[in-house]
Amino acid sequence: MKNTNYLNWDEYFMGIALLSAKRSKDPNTCVGACIVSTENRILSVGYNGMPRGCSDDEYPWEREGDELNTKYFYVCHAELNAILNYTGTNMKGARVYTTLFPCNECTKALIQAGISEVIYQSDKYDQTPSNIAAKRMFTSAGVKLRQLPVTGKDVLISL
Repeated sequence: MKNTNYLNWDEYFMGIALLSAKRSKDPNTCVGACIVSTENRILSVGYNGMPRGCSDDEYPWEREGDELNTKYFYVCHAELNAILNYTGTNMKGARVYTTLFPCNECTKALIQAGISEVIYQSDKYDQTPSNIAAKRMFTSAGVKLRQLPVTGKDVLISL
């Protein structure tokens, strides 16, 4: 008799995004992304963090204060990192699983990369200007949006 407690594709790929988020050094918001082909093959993953060569210990993680002393000018978001980490030549029709709904800047990059669907877990910035702009662009570009409900299924990984 086969195992009936396996992960479906959505759970599996969101699980990869959640695991990727565990690499983030951000003390407040850890985000992961997993880009998947139309054949359910993982094309790339990413998480939010400082650019290559910019030390996690030297750059700020603060959310408030002088703009140059907050993380916002420095951190690369998970979705952008997943796009930049891709070593192939074509993402047309791919979908992205992300733990947090993309900002307007990542939205532009995802659309330009050819992403056809965004599956996200959290939409905690819903109705902020960035979120409204992102949803407007996704709608205009014909990108499907789908929030994946939290199932409560636990997956234990022991290292």
